[in-house]
Amino acid sequence: MTFKAAVIGAGYWGKNLVRNFYNLGVLKVICDTSEKTLGELKQQYNNVKTTPDVDMVFKDPDINAVVIAAPAANHYALALRALRENKDVFVEKPLCLSVQEGKELCLLAGEKKQILMVGHILHYHPAGIVLKQAVASGLAGSIHHIYSYRLNLGKFRSEENVMWSFAPHDISLILSLVGDMPSKISAAGTAGLRPEIYDTVCLQLEFDNNLRASVLASWLYPIKEQKVVVVGSEGMLVFDDTAAREQKLLYFKEPVQWKNGIPEPVRNNPEMLEVAGDEPLRQECLAFIEAVNSRQAPETDGWEGLRVLEILSAGQKSLLDKGNWVKVGGLKEEASYFAHPTAVIDEGCSIGAGVKIWHFSHVMTGAVIGPRCNIGQNVVVAPGVALGSNVKIQNNISVYTGVTCEDDVFLGPSMVFTNVKIPRSHVSRRDQYIKTIIHRGASIGANATIVCGIEIGKYAMIGAGAVVTKDIPDHALVIGNPARQVGWVCVCGERLAPGEQCRSCGFKPDI
Repeated sequence: MTFKAAVIGAGYWGKNLVRNFYNLGVLKVICDTSEKTLGELKQQYNNVKTTPDVDMVFKDPDINAVVIAAPAANHYALALRALRENKDVFVEKPLCLSVQEGKELCLLAGEKKQILMVGHILHYHPAGIVLKQAVASGLAGSIHHIYSYRLNLGKFRSEENVMWSFAPHDISLILSLVGDMPSKISAAGTAGLRPEIYDTVCLQLEFDNNLRASVLASWLYPIKEQKVVVVGSEGMLVFDDTAAREQKLLYFKEPVQWKNGIPEPVRNNPEMLEVAGDEPLRQECLAFIEAVNSRQAPETDGWEGLRVLEILSAGQKSLLDKGNWVKVGGLKEEASYFAHPTAVIDEGCSIGAGVKIWHFSHVMTGAVIGPRCNIGQNVVVAPGVALGSNVKIQNNISVYTGVTCEDDVFLGPSMVFTNVKIPRSHVSRRDQYIKTIIHRGASIGANATIVCGIEIGKYAMIGAGAVVTKDIPDHALVIGNPARQVGWVCVCGERLAPGEQCRSCGFKPDI
């Protein structure tokens, strides 16, 4: 597909999107209401059209992607019209200002098979990527608390408070690190400059597993500070976006030790985790281009943006209720997933927010599907199957009773599960189904067969056509019939030698 994009809104942040999409060679039109802004950009990008007329953008048949960096109050109307005109959409955070409107955008994008992406940039930040990999690998152990600080002097907004302006990036990253939605939220703040616009907000998120997260956002702070701190049982990770590249991501190993039942701090020097020097916004723009070209949903698709929007809406409700706790669950209770009209969804199954279920697939009673899963064409998810979050199941797969897939598992086209050892047509063995567990981040190649009763370790890679008959360790690369281990792979999938640091993402798995 020939990618031609228009950027709507070229002000404070939009000009950075203009620069990146121009440098990537895909920018055709810049649209802004300010003639002065357009004049300046016309001089800088003289081979790009400029216009104050948004109708021209939507009517241009050559533009297949619209990038929205207008004020948040305009996001819904602009994204809605772009989707109706069959254009893919990148919208800056937040997705919009209403959960209901956000859901409408997500459902419309699914119906029209258009890409809808939200600009939650920390997912594409090199340090954010390594942080997520480190947490997923268990480097910090079991997570107890996540702290986030996003502080600066300005930019003051009039259409939304600082929580809506500053906090979406951190909320998005926290939800990804935890892999779940919080059960309740509390928010308290102060409005010093204008009575109804909060300048400082402290947001508390409580999750079902006793994990808590805190987000402090303020635009009345004289020093720029942007940090995410992950506190775990085995260590702490600190992502400092204002630090030099070599110090952006620090790992403090076992900062607490117990002596005679009393915790004592241990002030060890931190390990500096390697972080690439790529510009985060460029990587985010590349992710949008890749999503449009591949027709695969980006990591921060509309459903991901909708989950962040629900947190913001609950936080706003708590702010107006003097910090009282607000339950979160609207997306869980309502049909917040997309199912193609040919799909069959039985009563009594559980389907998380942001799930996509495609043509001729069948989800049976008793199946549990976590948030953000993608169920391809002609897939059967049987009773008792449990899928974690962000599981991707490609076409022509039957996931039989007894199978559990943890978060971020990938099942390649036409791969096969079994659930009994000695099948006979004339002998019922429904009470003899054997459990199979695919641990977090593992990938199974096309046409592979997984014999029941085994476990496939975290981030293992099963080659296409392999027949797996025994347990596979974490990070193992296996191929053949019967499957045999031929090497190791990183969290990101690159092949590694034992003890080697990944040259692609900088991570060093414990293998």
